[in-house]
This record gives sequence, C-alpha cells and structure tokens, in this order.
Amino acid sequence: MFPSFRQAMAWLHTWFGLVLGFVLMAAFFFGALSVFDREIDRWAIPSTRFEPQPMPSYEKVLRPAFERMQPLPAAVDAMRSRVNGEMPARFDTVVSWSAYTTHRDPVLQVFAGYEVPNAKDPEETIWADGTLDPRDGTPLPNDRLKVGSGFFYPMHYGLTLDWKNLGIWIVGFSALVMLAALVSGVVMHRKIFREFFTFRPDKARLRSVLDLHNLTGVVALPFHFFFAFTGLLIFAATYYFPLGHTQLHGLHDLHAEVEARETGLPHERAGVPAGLANVDAMVADAQRRWEAKDKAGDVGFLVLQHVGDANGYVSVYRAGTDRIALVGDGIHYKASTGELIREDPAATPVGRVSEFLTGLHLQHFRHWLLRWFYVLGGLAGAVCIATGFVFFVEKRKRQHAQRGSQGARVVDALAVTTVTGMVLAALGILVANRLLPEDLPARGDWERYAFWGTWVLALLHAGWRSAPVARGLANPAWREQSGAIAVLAVAAVVLNWVTTGDHLLATLRAGYWPVAGVDLSLLVTAAVACITARILKRRAVAAGMRVTGVEASHA
Repeated sequence: MFPSFRQAMAWLHTWFGLVLGFVLMAAFFFGALSVFDREIDRWAIPSTRFEPQPMPSYEKVLRPAFERMQPLPAAVDAMRSRVNGEMPARFDTVVSWSAYTTHRDPVLQVFAGYEVPNAKDPEETIWADGTLDPRDGTPLPNDRLKVGSGFFYPMHYGLTLDWKNLGIWIVGFSALVMLAALVSGVVMHRKIFREFFTFRPDKARLRSVLDLHNLTGVVALPFHFFFAFTGLLIFAATYYFPLGHTQLHGLHDLHAEVEARETGLPHERAGVPAGLANVDAMVADAQRRWEAKDKAGDVGFLVLQHVGDANGYVSVYRAGTDRIALVGDGIHYKASTGELIREDPAATPVGRVSEFLTGLHLQHFRHWLLRWFYVLGGLAGAVCIATGFVFFVEKRKRQHAQRGSQGARVVDALAVTTVTGMVLAALGILVANRLLPEDLPARGDWERYAFWGTWVLALLHAGWRSAPVARGLANPAWREQSGAIAVLAVAAVVLNWVTTGDHLLATLRAGYWPVAGVDLSLLVTAAVACITARILKRRAVAAGMRVTGVEASHA
C-alpha cells in the first residue's frame, strides 16, 4: 500500500492528527487553563477573593455546617426512580461527612452522604455538598459556576459530555491515538535534533508553519507523551477497565471485607448508636505524628465515616503539597473514643510510582515555576495542533481550488473554529460571568450557554467567510476572530474592574495574584491576538496583490 514504512507513518500522522486533532486541541488548551483553575475560580467568583485558609476547627466550623446539610430537591427527584416507595422528608443516617481544601483554595468544600431508605440498591447513597468560608463557617453561594475547576477542567478530560462518560472515552481514545501520532511523527522526522533548533519565520508561509509545527512538537515531545500516557493511566481503572465493579464484582466485595478486617476500617455500619469524640484533638494528634516524621502538617481532607455508629471512624489526610507524588498519609481514629486505629503504611514500589505519575499529572504540589512550565507545555501542544491544521489546509487548498473541491474549505472552517473559536468561547464565558446579574436564576447555566453560543457563532462565521479558501487564498476569519479575541480579552479585564473594583493596579499592589494573574494573562492574550491579526492582514494584502497580478497576466 505504501512504498516505505516512513510514508506509512506520514499517512498515519497526518490523518489521525487531522481527525482527532479537534479533540486534542481542546484537551491541550483547557488543560493549560486548568493548571490555574482555582485562580480562575477566584476571578469568576468575587466573594471568594481572600487568602487560602487551613482546615478549620471541626467543633466550631464544620460540625454546624454538616448538621444543617441536606440533599438538594433536584438530587432527591433524580433518586426517586431508584427507590421503592416514597422519599423521606429528611435524610438522617449519615454515611459520611467530609471537608476538602488545598493551598490554592480560600473556600472549603464540604460533602455529606446519606443512606437512602428503601433503595433498590442497598449501597445507594444520596449526596449533598456546600461551600463555606473557612474563617467563620459562613455558607457561600454554591450555585455559582466555578469556571476554572467546574468547567474548564472537565472540558480538559471529558469535554463536559457526561452521558455514559462519553467525553472521557472520546478524550481517552484521542490520547491513545496521540501516542501513535507522536511515534509516527518521530519516525517521519529523521532529523529531529536539527528541527529542535529550526524556525524560519521569514521563509515562505508553508515552510515557516511547518517549522513551527515541528519545533513545538519536538520541544514539548516528552511533555506530550508523558501527559497522554499518565492521563490514560489515571482513568484506566475507574472508567476504561472498571473490573472491580463489573466482571470481578464478587471478588471486589470479598477484597473489601478482607481489607476491613486487616485495616480496622469497617465498610459497613454496625447498627449500634455511638457518640463522637473530639475530632479537633484527633486532627492535632495527626499533625503531631506528621511533624515527628518531618512532614508538612497541613490537613487537606477530613472524613467522618459511619457518623453516629459504633463502626464510625475519622480519617485525617495530609495535603501533601510538599512533594510531587500525590500522597495522603492518612491517619485513622475510632470516632467514638478518638483511639488510633491505623496509620497508612508506606506505599509499595509500584504504589510509589503510581503516586508520582498521578501527582506529576495533577500537580497538587507547591511549585509555581513548574506550573508555568505546564502551561507552556499545554500551549505548545495547542500550537503544534493548530499549525498542523494550517499546514494541512495550505498544502492542499490550491489543488482543491483547481479541481473545484470544497474539502479544504470545510477543514479550514473547522480549524478556525477549533483554534481561534475555542479561545473566543473561553473568553465569552468570562465576559458573561462579569455581565450577568449576580442573582440571576440558573446563572451558571447562562454562563455555559454563553460559552457554547460563542463557539457556535465562531463556527458559523468561519464557514461564512471561508469562500476565499476555494480560490486558494487565506480565510479572513483567522484575522477577524483574532481581532475579536483581542477585544473580548480586554473587555473581560475592564468588566472585572467595573463590577468588582479589583482593577489590575489594585490587585498587583495588594499582591493578590489569583486575580492579577488572570487579568495579566488576558492582556497578554489580547496583545498576541492583536499582533497576529496585523500579521495576517499584511499577508492577506500581499496575497491579494499577487492573485490580482496573476489574473491580470492571464487576461
């Protein structure tokens, strides 16, 4: 079929990259944004703009919050079909209470799980969640969309397609194919070391685009390979091969029983009421034990399991931000007495490798410089894919124009939508976040509508303006949408100032980098988009003059 193995790899690289590049572009771009998802949350929710706090006192802050929590009516209605009989007016049997925070989260997330009476599945649990100000326990609005962690981050790994986890499967398949595309790319480029240092922006457009494609692909090759591989590993056991809950369900249940006996952490309630000892004393003891081992004592996750039952226990997990590996160093206590049950042992060699790879991918550690390298790596992947789209279209559009084919026009419109359109959509949700009234019902849904609506408009605009591609010319939508990016990025910064008073000079002076960093990034985006639009305009004028000259010579 192919004269050589290298040409076969070139075909694989081109067509796999084209077909799945649209998904990978979203994974790279929103993955780069997700590196600072919590900071974007602070920008999007002004009421959370204060300094991160440690895990608060259980008795003073957490317990009152847990005791007033109940599932939302929507969660109760969704559960009705899985219950025999009526749903209770109040859920009283607590499966677990938990609280979570990080060194980048000023707010505290709290969760409560309850047994569901008469549930068809005896293990059914209904959940409630909330957001607290950890300084005094004041409930914060929990219906506001966390644009960074609640939208951009899920877009990175699941495209927000939740039905049957379809988005996670699509991204996972694309990551698997990406590994093949990376290998085939290396095979294609025999002079890969030279391409590491090669970028000729003054050469012909096709040559400079290919240079940039090769450069961004080679420079970030280890980054691209590692993150595609570890992303697959992270989701493998949960989504792709969930053997414990499908084919091996019986063995999974047996393992849970054995684990409960060996660790002393019961999986089931005893059915015997019991009180609760001082949780704050348990937390303090856990911190002393970590300190004795020269470990940072920040509590990241606190869990009370089987609350009010003789089998209840309290688990205190360390934030672990002092190392790359994603570790919890859990310490567990008997809830009724405060007696130590267990300290999690050191991980096995295989476990340590898993913790390191997972931690390196999810980057919960304190290292701001490394975070910025993650952003640059993600953006390099996005640029690599974007230049691949451009090279594909540029190489073929004149041939298609001569044959009267519309293929290049369609691909170019999709490329515009995927590259500049995606950026416009991200800016659209930020602008909507600042424009929509604070008390608007279902405000988060309207912000999502703004995102998808902006993206659809970008698609329609790219298709409408793609006619020149059929004549072998550039699509003016690239230039026009770059200009729109500059306008929306500046508008987001101005709207943040107008609606909150937190203008850039004020946040820089106060050293509040979550908001200042987002504003600065938006202004840099506007500058890059403006420069890009000017370059594209100059090239379009030059190309138009050449075409006019050719047409005149044939007349």
